[in-house]
Amino acid sequence: MEKIFVHGKDIPLQDLGGGTSRRILSYGEAMMQVEVHFEEGACGSVHTHPHTQTTYVLEGEFEFTVGDQKDIVRPGDTVYMPSGVPHGCVCKKAGTLLDIFTPMREDFLK
Repeated sequence: MEKIFVHGKDIPLQDLGGGTSRRILSYGEAMMQVEVHFEEGACGSVHTHPHTQTTYVLEGEFEFTVGDQKDIVRPGDTVYMPSGVPHGCVCKKAGTLLDIFTPMREDFLK
């Protein structure tokens, strides 16, 4: 894709089920940015992948587990997930996360 400007209003949300949806924003081979929406009580099940990920909380409240650590994060907070480390979250108050992956998540484009 490697578009210089990506307008979120032009990208539909993809329903992932279970109270979550996502919008794939800008990306190139080395990096990807994804907006993820959660309804209260929705879960991002614990999983792992080879990508390094950071998450920025835009709105809402989430309980994240990364490896053996757990914490509550709110707007303005960030979470760092190293490659290969199990992580997941539970949405405590409906909200939106901005995930950044390196390299890009090719599996999201299939």
